[in-house]
Amino acid sequence: MSDAGFTERPRPRPRLGPVVVIALIAFLVGLGLMVFAIRNTPGWLSGAASPAPAAPARAAATPAPAAATAPAVPGIDPVTLATREAALGAQLASLEARAATIAADSSAAAGRASRAEGILVAFAARRAIDRGMGLGYLEEQLRQRFGGAVPRETELVIRAARAPVTVEDLRIALDAAQPTLLAGEDDWWAGIGSELRNLVVIHRTGTPSPLPADRIARARRMLDAGNVEAALGEIGRLPGAARAQNWSAAATRYVEAHRALDTLEAAAITGAVAQPGATATYP
Repeated sequence: MSDAGFTERPRPRPRLGPVVVIALIAFLVGLGLMVFAIRNTPGWLSGAASPAPAAPARAAATPAPAAATAPAVPGIDPVTLATREAALGAQLASLEARAATIAADSSAAAGRASRAEGILVAFAARRAIDRGMGLGYLEEQLRQRFGGAVPRETELVIRAARAPVTVEDLRIALDAAQPTLLAGEDDWWAGIGSELRNLVVIHRTGTPSPLPADRIARARRMLDAGNVEAALGEIGRLPGAARAQNWSAAATRYVEAHRALDTLEAAAITGAVAQPGATATYP
């Protein structure tokens, strides 16, 4: 066999190109599917990492000792919270002090009002007795306000108002009783002796005259001035005073009633009165 007749066949080329292309396409497709899965599944990556915060959550569930005594308010500093609490406490204390002051003022005002009402009742009772009028509704007011403090004087005023005696009544009665007061004893010998003693009267300068007529004149002037007690003393020294008991009894009732009124007015001014419907204690 010659060299000319021998023909050498060409070697087949390796087919790696299509395989590489197919592998590259498969890799790209897989990469695209992975990206698609990551985008459409939010918890796919975080699901594996979620168990890690379990320990902090458990720690947060157990409050710290400081939080038990002073719970933290979100957004507020504990120092600011304590300052606000102190300010609120001061405001509450101020309000309590004001309330106590208002209560004390109202109690004092009620006491002053009760005292003023007692004074008005006592003055009204005096005015009614001076005019010779009955007390009417003032009787109950006197018992309620003064019956616990001065019961004797209260009843005396009420009795005097039921049979009132005025200064004008005493003046008229004195004019009517003047002859009896000047008559003296019924014994004619004693009467002559009294007339003889009155002929010459010796008394010190500046002292009142002891003559019966002068005593009656002084008693009238005292009645005009409203001094019934002094007039009663002058009438009691007259010769016929023993036979003018009616006038003396009326004047005595007048004096006692006005003394009782003075006691009631003093009790009202000093505050020893009770409000209507209340029971008060007095020293």
